[in-house]
Amino acid sequence: MGRKGLDYEDLNENVKKVQYAVRGELYLRASELQKEGKRIIFTNVGNPHALGQKPLTFPRQVVALCQAPFLLDDPNVGLIFPADAIARAKHYLAMAPGGLGAYSDSRGIPGVRKEVAEFIQRRDGYPSDPELIYLTDGASKGVMQMLNAIIRNDRDGILVPVPQYPLYSAAISLFGGSLVPYYLDEEANWGLDLVNTRQSVAAARSNGITVRAMVIINPGNPTGQCLSVENLKEILNFCYQENLVLLADEVYQQNVYQDERPFISARKVLFDMGGPISREVQLISFHTVSKGYWGECGQRGGYFEMTNIPPKTVDEIYKVASIALSPNVPGQIFMGLMVNPPKPGDISYLKFATESKSILESLRRRAQIMTDGFNSCRNVVCNFTEGAMYSFPQIRLPQRAMDTAKSAGKEPDVFYCLKLLEATGISTVPGSGFGQKEGVFHLRTTILPAEEDMPAIMSSFKKFNDSFMEQYQDYSKL
Repeated sequence: MGRKGLDYEDLNENVKKVQYAVRGELYLRASELQKEGKRIIFTNVGNPHALGQKPLTFPRQVVALCQAPFLLDDPNVGLIFPADAIARAKHYLAMAPGGLGAYSDSRGIPGVRKEVAEFIQRRDGYPSDPELIYLTDGASKGVMQMLNAIIRNDRDGILVPVPQYPLYSAAISLFGGSLVPYYLDEEANWGLDLVNTRQSVAAARSNGITVRAMVIINPGNPTGQCLSVENLKEILNFCYQENLVLLADEVYQQNVYQDERPFISARKVLFDMGGPISREVQLISFHTVSKGYWGECGQRGGYFEMTNIPPKTVDEIYKVASIALSPNVPGQIFMGLMVNPPKPGDISYLKFATESKSILESLRRRAQIMTDGFNSCRNVVCNFTEGAMYSFPQIRLPQRAMDTAKSAGKEPDVFYCLKLLEATGISTVPGSGFGQKEGVFHLRTTILPAEEDMPAIMSSFKKFNDSFMEQYQDYSKL
């Protein structure tokens, strides 16, 4: 018998190259231990509801009514659902004549895209065109759509911040492109160094790579930093000078835990700059219902907005979006609700505002608890989580630990994270899954465990870490 199309040896080589650490070796081992009865704290992925965050009431009420529209005909519906939730469900059902079980326009429901455009205009102070907004199954699908459109062959490079969210490295591998790293400066709170970025572009070009786009993640994942207006201006000028598309991953824009650098979109800064640059830099901006105080990861609602993209290119992107027929419709409704939440004076406003504020304030406290906890540990240094959902502490591993890891065929940070998992049940992601400078090691953990559990988790981590450091300490250097 000859080899078949799905035999491993004959698979698409790009598929084999894909690495996705967030659901990699550590996650698989954690799942095994959970099956064996060990209590596992899954801090490996930004999945708020899985770690106990409660859904916001109003959007769930609206989507429940949209999913079961016969409830609207029940004479007692007003006893269970508030009048504004009932009105909003009717509003969305009128936009989707076939209900949530029918395909929508491949770009998303026009009325929801109009609500997204109005949200963007309120946020940035500049009009937005619904025709240039596409709803997607989470932001990840939009990122993949755009990378697929940009990457032509293995000589096309995408500038990606390192450490980076592995969606980018995985998708670039899958589409056969080349990742061009630019390193964030941990000593400067994961700031951007454009001198380093220019060197990365020059090195890539000297190797025959055409750098076509630049990714920014703001607030940062896994690094948690928030970009200042000056940072964003530098980035936009750089993209203008180098003719790069800017892919702005802004999914954590609600997750900001300090007041010095509030979230400001790349789009707003671009238009504020005025002149030719505001008309010429090609920008794609991404957002989602999965993060912030919504945390609706499983609903898969997202969008991307195109700025300064030629009409013929927009037509081609529409054509590719049409292959999938329609983004999931409940996710689109969640997106509409996120960008158009209850307003002051609405029946549900006070409850919605109270729930949202409570979640964000708790996340801010958890960010501080986790940062302080890591910094109290031996050989661990951690920048404060300014935004997003993660801590990314540096673990200064003794040489003996690195040698032992090498003997076991493991990366040093993977070895450390596996030991942490076995000892405490805390499932993290090693820094090598995000990229890091040679000889420097990190791990990423979410700040999402319940606030009341956080002190015990950090105590458990500290006990493990200090014991590990003692066990592997190189006494000859003392």
